[in-house]
Amino acid sequence: MRILGIDPGIAIMGFGFIDKVGHKLTPVQYGCIETAAGTPQELRLKQIYDSACTLLDQYKPDTVAVEKLFFNKNVTNAFSVGQARGVFILAAAQRGLTIGEYTPMQVKQAVVGYGAAEKKQVQEMVKMLLKLSVVPKPDDVADALAVAICHAHSIVLNDRLNGVIR
Repeated sequence: MRILGIDPGIAIMGFGFIDKVGHKLTPVQYGCIETAAGTPQELRLKQIYDSACTLLDQYKPDTVAVEKLFFNKNVTNAFSVGQARGVFILAAAQRGLTIGEYTPMQVKQAVVGYGAAEKKQVQEMVKMLLKLSVVPKPDDVADALAVAICHAHSIVLNDRLNGVIR
């Protein structure tokens, strides 16, 4: 099963594709979609949408996992990030993909085993779980891979609850 994890952002949107075979997780491709500050919002959203379509068509995930938004201060930034997140979800939905959504705490719990883990701990676990030589940069990329890992673990738990064998 191929899983795409997304760490939403308007300036930098991290993405990470992993393959899950049994309990083994293998990185396929990861990186980020970047849009330039000062570019009109509608053009930034179009750039994200076009990049999302290209990635989805090239790597053909079976499912997509997206981090839920959590903002406690900058409402304007929250709207921009929410729009970018929505554009990516739209591209995935147009391809008939299921979407899993996880809070930052759920991602930390799934990857590190502790919902209040530090960002550095999550990054090191991503590196270890995917057998990478270095922590992916920028941070948004490691975060996207963490979301994909969280989804992989959630699929296993849901399968166990529903008696499914993969």
